[in-house]
Amino acid sequence: MMAHMSETLPTLCRDCAHSFDDRPESQRCPKCGSVRLLSHPELNELHIAHIDCDSFFATVEKRDNPKIKDKPVVVGGRHRGVVAAACYIARIYGIRSAMPMTRALRLCPDLVVVPPSKDKYGEVGRAVRNLMFEATPLVEPLSIDEAFLDLSGTEALHGGSPARTLVRLIKRIEEEIGITASVGLSYNKSMAKLASDLDKPKGFAILGRAEAKDYLADKPVKMIFGVGAAMEKKLASDGIATIGQLLPYKKIDLMREYGAIGAKLYHFCRAEDERKVTPESETKSISNEHTLDENLHGFEDLKEVLYPICQKISGRMKKAELAGRTVTLKLKTTGFRNISRSRQLPRPTQSGDELYRCSIELLKPLCDGRSYRLIGTGFSMLEDVHQIEPDAPDLFEMAQEQKDQRSAKAIEEIRRKYGGEAIIKGRLL
Repeated sequence: MMAHMSETLPTLCRDCAHSFDDRPESQRCPKCGSVRLLSHPELNELHIAHIDCDSFFATVEKRDNPKIKDKPVVVGGRHRGVVAAACYIARIYGIRSAMPMTRALRLCPDLVVVPPSKDKYGEVGRAVRNLMFEATPLVEPLSIDEAFLDLSGTEALHGGSPARTLVRLIKRIEEEIGITASVGLSYNKSMAKLASDLDKPKGFAILGRAEAKDYLADKPVKMIFGVGAAMEKKLASDGIATIGQLLPYKKIDLMREYGAIGAKLYHFCRAEDERKVTPESETKSISNEHTLDENLHGFEDLKEVLYPICQKISGRMKKAELAGRTVTLKLKTTGFRNISRSRQLPRPTQSGDELYRCSIELLKPLCDGRSYRLIGTGFSMLEDVHQIEPDAPDLFEMAQEQKDQRSAKAIEEIRRKYGGEAIIKGRLL
């Protein structure tokens, strides 16, 4: 995107990363002849990027199976669940992520449905992340396939502007990992995130300081993160439908009228965002969920599904050397409504049995005749076990809990020596 005229227009070739001033009349790179040229007055000044892999899960599957490369592909469960990712060919049919799979198959009967492979996606995601860290230590992951990068101060290290480093990074992702990604480059996180959606797939878009406010002016307020349907409706009732219509309002007035999000409205419409790119934070929660093979509504049936989930989470907690204070139960109805309930424990724990006991207490009141298609649970408010004494019993619980802990430790030791399936509890059979 271009904001204003300049005596020279910095230009960058997206194929060979050659940089030069003024776009040539031939519209081709003078070094390699490519027509994929990137020009912008602020090209060499911007350093905040958002990188988003293109239809990540589906692209990985196409990479590994060339036979489906040119077909409409989604990742997810064929008979249950929702679309986890849809390739760009599938999107032509109106298929989108989070769509019920039954509807996706109606829209495209020839749809190729690939079951998810979480371990493979994790491996590919880590490989992409490692390449990002070679470009800059300031990488803030948002998910397995996207992240913010701050490339300020890397010019001397990489021998060029942040934009040039990003071109080389994307080329490495394509050549070494075999997937594609899109880039948004700007001067803050919000604008970089918006830019990365402007030119997908395999895109590289720029939003500079001079143009950002004008670019936002006629966009709908729902583009602002945190503005859902209810807030959009409230703003519309006050005569505010576009982002530019927020500009005349003072910050204090927006906060008085709309609460905490008022401050976000004030800054976003001015293309302002002071947030820094921060490296990956500590794990905030550990959870697991399961899409049911059949809809369930009975308490006894649902709690049996919960038990192995809780034991799996407990194993992950122990491996990570973390203990949790809050338990959160998650359910999804057959009508795709999400329901969650949380409870804080008197002390942090790693115990799968304690997680199970608390989860079924949260579950029981929700077994009121409604049918569910998904159930899950997990821990949050995590603490390092080396800084606390997890599962420390109260005085009156001490005898039984010490016995339980000795038993749990013995089981864990056997599993460590002979494998996770060496010893299992009877109820898991």
